[in-house]
Amino acid sequence: MHSDTAPALREVYTRGLNAAPDGFRLVQMSTSTGTSSRLLAKARAYFALTKPRVIELLLISTVPTMILAERGVPNLWLVLGVLFGGALSAGSANAFNCYIDADIDSVMGRTKNRPLVTGELTKQEALVFAWTIGIISVFFFAVFVNLLSALLSLAAILFYVFVYTLGLKRRTPQNIVWGGAAGAMPALIGWAAVTNEISLAALVLFLIIFLWTPPHYWPLSIKYQEDYKNANVPMLPVVSKKSVVTGQIILYSWGYFASTLLLIPIADMGIVYSSIAIASGVWFMVEAYKLASDTKAEKSPNPMRLFHGSISHLTLLFLAIAIDPLLNF
Repeated sequence: MHSDTAPALREVYTRGLNAAPDGFRLVQMSTSTGTSSRLLAKARAYFALTKPRVIELLLISTVPTMILAERGVPNLWLVLGVLFGGALSAGSANAFNCYIDADIDSVMGRTKNRPLVTGELTKQEALVFAWTIGIISVFFFAVFVNLLSALLSLAAILFYVFVYTLGLKRRTPQNIVWGGAAGAMPALIGWAAVTNEISLAALVLFLIIFLWTPPHYWPLSIKYQEDYKNANVPMLPVVSKKSVVTGQIILYSWGYFASTLLLIPIADMGIVYSSIAIASGVWFMVEAYKLASDTKAEKSPNPMRLFHGSISHLTLLFLAIAIDPLLNF
């Protein structure tokens, strides 16, 4: 070998050795980043499976119910425990719903990005997840809260899965009416967590959410009527005339309004709740009649106005339920 060539080769070899560790580290970092990204995407998919917006809506009613049951501020650890257990319970029911309704979700524009439709999760993963957090929820309530709240949590999951999702959703336009019973269960769970019993006031709170559900959900199903039709789900707007649907919305809105007023004597509510319930209830009724009027006159009704307004109304109502007993007016 030529004397000038040997040093050059040694230099290249040395550079290669020095560069190798950096290259190896880059591969390691790339692999680690890829693994972290996949795990994060998986975690997000599991989180989406629980329908977090629905959970948030359900938990809105829980803390005010606990404050009313306590007639003051409940133990903070109890509140956190009920929120944790309630989130797991609702998440389990929603995950089972996604597992059962994957075929429906795949043909509806509103639900086509759910994890089982996109393939981010397999049906087996979803089923295992639903069972796991459901079982944890029931045992958590039994151990850290009380047995009654655990039984109510179990009943809520079973009702939503077997009665609503499997039994009613694909068979009757009254599906969402009775499905509202599952959404009203957090009120009973919150009350039972504080008092270890179900009183008449707790049943009225249950009734409020139960009667709120149809005028809340039917406007959404008017908006996505074609989606439900394509999925062969007999929501009321799919099988009935719009005038019938808006008539039912008005009927249940009156029932909802009446139930909010019924709480005043039953739970000895004060001026804060009473004034808000009356004023906001009148607004809710005006919106329900406006939707019916616009639909009848074919003025391009906006059903989502009542849908979003119903969420704001329920939130305001339960905020008043929380504040009223604290002020003792």
